[in-house]
Amino acid sequence: KFVIAATLAASAAAFAPSKVAQTSTAIKAFEDELGAQPPLGFFDPLGLLNGDVDQERFDRLRYVEIKHGRISQLAFLGQITTRAGVYLPGDIDTAGTSFDSIPNGWAAVSAIPQAGLLQIIAFVGALELAVMKDVTGEGEFVGDFRNGALDFGWDTFDEETKLSKRAIELNNGRAAMMGILGLMVHEQLGGSVPIVGEL
Repeated sequence: KFVIAATLAASAAAFAPSKVAQTSTAIKAFEDELGAQPPLGFFDPLGLLNGDVDQERFDRLRYVEIKHGRISQLAFLGQITTRAGVYLPGDIDTAGTSFDSIPNGWAAVSAIPQAGLLQIIAFVGALELAVMKDVTGEGEFVGDFRNGALDFGWDTFDEETKLSKRAIELNNGRAAMMGILGLMVHEQLGGSVPIVGEL
């Protein structure tokens, strides 16, 4: 009877709440940054901000998060659009390969002619090196790539609206990163996904 009681006590202890570890001062310095919002609050599951982290490191991670979020939004939209049957008109090469003959998802990588893939890589490289960065040094915040040329009314917004719009972009980027990852995984698993259809 004693062994059974001890076993029950030990198994119950496994589900008892454990003492929460103290948060480092570096993390506390970033708890109120843009992006620490409901429902998760400050969220750093990989511990990238643990230890001695300065503002420069945080800004670099935020820049990468914004960039990947923007790319993921385009990728998710591209998946949805092509799976809905919307393609660019015309041909992708001089051999007569039409855009609508290129399959969706991962299969497109092997179907695009090699010269086309090289052009895509060169275009992305040119964007990365010359366009998609704060070239002029006029950026108001990390990820501001207007470079004095694009405005779209941004300067007419008050500070609260600007923060709100930046928070919306962060959330949309985070959702798109999860969305495109989910589509890629489901494509490999096969089956059907609502709205997207057969993968």
